[in-house]
Amino acid sequence: MEYEFTALTLALVLAAGFAAGFINILAGGGGLLTLPALMLLGMPADVANGTMRVSVLAQSLEAVRSFHRYGHLSRTDVLPLLVPTVGGSLLGSIAAAWIPAGVLKYVLLTAMLGMAVLTLLSPSVVAAPEGTPAVPLKDSPAGFVALFGCGVYGGMVQGGVGFLLIAALAGVLRYDLARTNALKMLATGVFGAVSLAVFVVAGLVSWVPAIVLALATIVGANVGVRYAIKVDPRTFRWILFVMVVVACIAAMLK
Repeated sequence: MEYEFTALTLALVLAAGFAAGFINILAGGGGLLTLPALMLLGMPADVANGTMRVSVLAQSLEAVRSFHRYGHLSRTDVLPLLVPTVGGSLLGSIAAAWIPAGVLKYVLLTAMLGMAVLTLLSPSVVAAPEGTPAVPLKDSPAGFVALFGCGVYGGMVQGGVGFLLIAALAGVLRYDLARTNALKMLATGVFGAVSLAVFVVAGLVSWVPAIVLALATIVGANVGVRYAIKVDPRTFRWILFVMVVVACIAAMLK
């Protein structure tokens, strides 16, 4: 399955990819841009969804590399995170075969609307005050359950999981913004690798558009990391709030 670019569609895919890579670092919802951009090439929704997963994995790898280079990601944070997220992702992938898509839509909407309210009423939930120590995962059963739940959801759907990971990492485990975004992208990369493998086996990836989009998201992610490590928490909260609301509206219109 190959799709021809025109000058206009190439520009749209590149712009959508860059923007998606940038906003996925800070909040989430980049798929709201990349999925329609791929469908403008004439792709069916399932092929566009599969093709997009290449860019999800690519931007996640670039983000993890960049955050590590800037000193905001360490092995002591990474290894404990992988246990609940990978375990949940495997369960979610299995559950996706029999849970109705309509149910998942309302799960996502409920979670994101709740997060939007908390972002406005209790800002510390998504951005811990400066100097707040992170809670080790081994000392936080709630954190383990929250990350496992993110894994389950990410294995089933992935769309919108970045918002849920921020709530778990910043709200429950109290990581600062930079480490929250670094660990979020690590987890997103895990989900992306699992889902991409499924789509490749199903033959639902168009590789030329996938690579073009992936390159654009890598550039956007690199710029996003540089911004994320110095963004003011108040600015971050408003970016997150706007993206949550946009994602909710998009989900309701589907």
